[in-house]
Amino acid sequence: MHEDHQNSKSVYTCPMHPEIQQANPGRCPECGMTLVQNQKSKIKNQNLGHGRHEQQPDKATEGKHAGHSTKMFLRKFWVSLILTIPVLLYSDIVRNIFILQLPSLEIKNWKLEILIPSILGSAVFFYGGWVFLAGAWREIRGKLPGMMTLIGIAITSAYLWSVYAAIAGLETLFWELTTLITIMLLGHWLEMRAVSGTMGALKELSKLLPDTAEVIRNGQTEKIPLSELRENEIVLIRPGASIPADGKITEGESEINEAMITGESKPVAKKEGDAVIAGTINGDGALKITVLHLGEQTFLAGVMRLVAEAQNSKSRLQILSDRAALYLTVIAVTGGLITLAAWLMAGAEVGFAVARLVAVLVIACPHALGLAVPLVASISTTKAAQNGFLVKQRLALEAARTIDTVLFDKTGTLTKGEFGIVNIWPVKAGQKEDVLSLAASLNTLSEHPIGKAIVKEAEQQKLAVQAVKNFEAIKGKGVKAKISDKEVMIGGPALLESAGIKIPDEITGRVEVAGKKGQTVVFTIESGQLSGAIALADIIREESRQAITALKAMGVKTAMITGDSEDVAKWVADELGIDEHFARVLPSEKSEKVKALQNRSLKVAMVGDGINDAPALTQADLGIAIGAGTNVAIESAGIILVKNDPRDIVKIIKLSQMTYTKMIQNLFWATGYNVIALPLAAGALAFKGILLEPALAAVFMSASTVIVAFNAILLKRRVLD
Repeated sequence: MHEDHQNSKSVYTCPMHPEIQQANPGRCPECGMTLVQNQKSKIKNQNLGHGRHEQQPDKATEGKHAGHSTKMFLRKFWVSLILTIPVLLYSDIVRNIFILQLPSLEIKNWKLEILIPSILGSAVFFYGGWVFLAGAWREIRGKLPGMMTLIGIAITSAYLWSVYAAIAGLETLFWELTTLITIMLLGHWLEMRAVSGTMGALKELSKLLPDTAEVIRNGQTEKIPLSELRENEIVLIRPGASIPADGKITEGESEINEAMITGESKPVAKKEGDAVIAGTINGDGALKITVLHLGEQTFLAGVMRLVAEAQNSKSRLQILSDRAALYLTVIAVTGGLITLAAWLMAGAEVGFAVARLVAVLVIACPHALGLAVPLVASISTTKAAQNGFLVKQRLALEAARTIDTVLFDKTGTLTKGEFGIVNIWPVKAGQKEDVLSLAASLNTLSEHPIGKAIVKEAEQQKLAVQAVKNFEAIKGKGVKAKISDKEVMIGGPALLESAGIKIPDEITGRVEVAGKKGQTVVFTIESGQLSGAIALADIIREESRQAITALKAMGVKTAMITGDSEDVAKWVADELGIDEHFARVLPSEKSEKVKALQNRSLKVAMVGDGINDAPALTQADLGIAIGAGTNVAIESAGIILVKNDPRDIVKIIKLSQMTYTKMIQNLFWATGYNVIALPLAAGALAFKGILLEPALAAVFMSASTVIVAFNAILLKRRVLD
């Protein structure tokens, strides 16, 4: 049963959006702030396979919460702006700049120019600023001081001084306070708009599943919530509809758009008996599928787990930026206090000194720095999934840009891992098609891989297959049967030897060359005469050729490892243009070959799909597992190829390079302005009349975050092909 349940456990919440809760550390999908730990909260675990992820809010309320949060900040901004206007009109800065003098009245010994800013300033502080104070309290309680803590200290300092100054008849900071809070509300709203589009990898994946499914019960179709769907039920998939669960087609034919899962843009033709994946989109044909997997067993759920794991992992640059953000917080508080003390010791008015303190705290808020790397990482994780590979560890994606050698396991990676016909040599005056048709007829009932390959090739060429009689296996040599009352045999050299047949000179050289390449050669004998020879080998995938060519163009060397003979290894390496190969390598020796390459100061990416590849995948600087391979190989790798397509390795390296560039750019934007703005906020150029007021500091701080988010979004538009 897939039921929601509640557990009391340590959870992580957003300082600004407490409705965002998840079981692991991370960042808020709405604003990107670091989540803080809250021991007393309860988290509602959602069923992953029903379109939800346990780290995200329920889909039914997700939009409500997100919309509420966004509208709340916008509403608070407009109210605060309206209340701020009268405060500004009564401020010295407006009077001095615009030479505007409002009426001055006195009510019970309170002047109107003091009373109105005090009342409206207090309203803005508690109504507009409370959300920042609450966020600061959550950060302090979670022992993770940051952006909200600095803003909380700044506005509290400005407010307390202003209240005291109003009572004592001194100059207040109410106009600075109200404009600061108003701009901070607008800035956070803009940040949410910019950030939410970059942090929504899991949210976007959850949208792939429909909310309902159309099941067939008692011969009637019935639309039910996805949570009520059960295994082995028959589901009707109408044209253009999303597939709600992993299953198998029991009726109908169609083309399925699997681009969102595999990255393959071309729709895949599906017929009865074929498997379908939850979250993919049906084409023009109606289908009936039997539900095989629900919940956490679906392929999409596995993708979401890997994406979540990647988002919760950290790259070296993120660890660096997180540490820098913490240091910046300490610098801001320390620098602010030093600034306050220095101006007071210099004889400045307390109001001026407090304004400098507020400006320093605001300008040094580390929000942009904290977001610089995670925003790019989140987009790259989503982009990877959209292009057919899954980033399990961010460190793996980061390492990809430094790779200079890619080591491929041969079978199942560069080759298909199954026999295919390489060449056919007819002996008699007949055609190649005649030899293939004869061999296919004899192997129609064969379960041997060579026999299956011959039959498959004949089917692809649409050749006629004749009926056979008296089929008999010749142990260790081949098979024989009667076709049209003629005795026909097929087998290897041992069969020729036992039949006393010699290979004609015209094909002897070709057979010998094929043998040196590690190809398997079988011979067809018709009525005691050799009719032809067929060479078979493990099929080299065309995608492998393209991948090797592309890697060479990028300056990346390629190597191959295999347990096959030297002849086979050399043939495959030569065919693909691989720089180096290792033959007759035992499973236990694969990791040693990776070490040998690393000992030559090479950064090695290992690509494999089998259990015996796991140690080598772990040893390599970057382990890449074929998604169709074993679970052990997948668990040992940092990146998983959903499709068995080596061309995606080129995409991995390109995405790694793009991601690193964007991260460096964002770190520059997030820190560069502080170098100039912090001294100005502290008043370093006050003697020249140059000051950075708190409100302007808020503009710069918010602008830096928006720039970082916008720069990260540009990564979405980059093409990996």
